Amino acid sequence: MPSGSNSLAHTEFRCTQCGGTLHPDEGQIFLTCPYCSSAVYLDKSKVVFHWSLRRTLTPDAAAANLRRWMAGNQTVKDLDRKSKVVSAAFQYFPVWYVKSRGANAGKESVFIEPAAAISVSEIKSLEIPSGDLQKYDPALDSDAVQPTVPFPAMLDWLTGRGVEPAAIAEAALVHLPIYIFKYEFGGHTYTTMVEGASGKVFANIFPAKAEAPYLVVAIVATAGFLCVSSFPIIGYLTAQEAGVGVGLLACLIAGGLFAIPVFALSAYVSAKV
Repeated sequence: MPSGSNSLAHTEFRCTQCGGTLHPDEGQIFLTCPYCSSAVYLDKSKVVFHWSLRRTLTPDAAAANLRRWMAGNQTVKDLDRKSKVVSAAFQYFPVWYVKSRGANAGKESVFIEPAAAISVSEIKSLEIPSGDLQKYDPALDSDAVQPTVPFPAMLDWLTGRGVEPAAIAEAALVHLPIYIFKYEFGGHTYTTMVEGASGKVFANIFPAKAEAPYLVVAIVATAGFLCVSSFPIIGYLTAQEAGVGVGLLACLIAGGLFAIPVFALSAYVSAKV
């Protein structure tokens, strides 16, 4: 298959599914195989499957998923109430979906790489069940983002991750239904993506829950209970066996009393952070 030409016109490609000869028109990169009806994507050096995921979330459902994520344990306290969504957009975003066979008894690995520029790189961690893929429908074109990352560039990325091109068993261009939300909090604007098929939320940068207050509570609790647990040892060193009983009693009393402020501090941190 020629790879150095500047045009797809008058170039023959083979369908990935049936092997039939494809004759794309000038500038055509998406087409349907006339022999097996497979949707394919044409790169100057490769013919790959062209799939999409069916959107299952409505805009309201996607916004609700975003709010639930904001109210979760990863983000600052009350982010769902204190933030303001300033924009929401829907699109079918293209990703390269590659299956690679490893050296160990044909073990298969799946890799996902963005096929266009996107600020939320976490999309690469998305799991796409192959059974949910369906033939790309040209009716989606109005909402679809055109791929700008060529197939060879994606192969270079995978090679950098230790994946040899010869080990690739299947490649496809998949258009994912995604909702992109922008929200404001604390004088900053953040971008979050909700995948429209599974409802999963992805964000690179967000107002994360501060870890320092929890570390302080953990250090205080650990140090305090270590001191209390040493009472029996101190009793033994001062009064031998008789001192052990006194030390245990003191340990129980002091431990119970110390637990009260520790629990109170933990509750305060959980409520405020």
